[in-house]
Amino acid sequence: MTSLNSHGLRFAFGTLTVLPVRVTRWDRETARAGMLCAPLAGLVVGVLAAVPGSLLLRGGAGPLLAAVASAAVPAALTRGLHLDGLADTADGLGSGKPADDALRIMKQSDIGPFGVITLLFVLLAQVAALQRLYADDWTQGAVAAVASAVVARLALTLASRRGVPAARPEGLGAAVAGTVPAAGAWAVALVVVAGCAGAGAPLGGYGALRYALAAVAAPVAAGLLLRHCVRRFGGVTGDVFGALAETAATAALVILALG
Repeated sequence: MTSLNSHGLRFAFGTLTVLPVRVTRWDRETARAGMLCAPLAGLVVGVLAAVPGSLLLRGGAGPLLAAVASAAVPAALTRGLHLDGLADTADGLGSGKPADDALRIMKQSDIGPFGVITLLFVLLAQVAALQRLYADDWTQGAVAAVASAVVARLALTLASRRGVPAARPEGLGAAVAGTVPAAGAWAVALVVVAGCAGAGAPLGGYGALRYALAAVAAPVAAGLLLRHCVRRFGGVTGDVFGALAETAATAALVILALG
C-alpha cells in the first residue's frame, strides 16, 4: 500500500505539474491512486502561486501585478496544458460538429476563435478576481490562490470516477477515466471542502462559509461542463481534464471575490 501511494503521488505530480518527478508506473491502479492525490498536487501549485503574489503586494507592486503573478504561476507549472486543454475543448464544443470531427479539431495544434475568446475571458476573470482579493489583504489573495488550485485538481479527481468514459482509447483521458471509485472521489471532496473551510476561518467574517461554498460550487461548475462534454464527445480526454481544472479554479476565485 505504501508503495502504491508513493507511485500515486509520483503519478499526480508527474502528470499534473512540471515539477521534476518521474512517473515510474503507468497502470490503472497507479492512475487511481494518482487522481485521488490530485488535490495534493494542487496544494503545492497553489502555494507556489501565492508566494510571488504575496511578495509583490507586500513589496508595493500593487494588487494587479500580484494577481497576474498568482495567475501566471499555475500556467507555468503545467506548461500551459490546462489552458491549452480549455482552448481545445472550447473549439471542439464551439464547432458544432459530430463527436469524431470535434475530437479531430481538438487534436489540431492551432487554436481557433472559440479557444482564443475562452482563454481571454477566463484569464481576465482569474486576474480580476485575484486583484479584488489582493486589494483587501495579501492573506486573502494568497489563500484564494491556494484554494483555487486545490479545487481545480479536485475537479479532476471527480471526473476520473467510475462511470465517466474516455472519448478516445489513448491519451491521459483514457489512462485515468473510470479509475476512481465514487466513494473515494466523494471522500476526497469532503476533505477538500473541510480543508478550504478551515483555511478561510481565520480570515474573519464568514470566511469559513465562503471558502466551503467555493469548494462546493467550483466542482459543480466543472461537473456541468463534464456532463456536456461526455454528451458531445462520448467521454473525456486530456483536453477536457484541462478545461475542467480551469473552470473549477475560475469559479472558485469568482465566488471568493464576491465575498
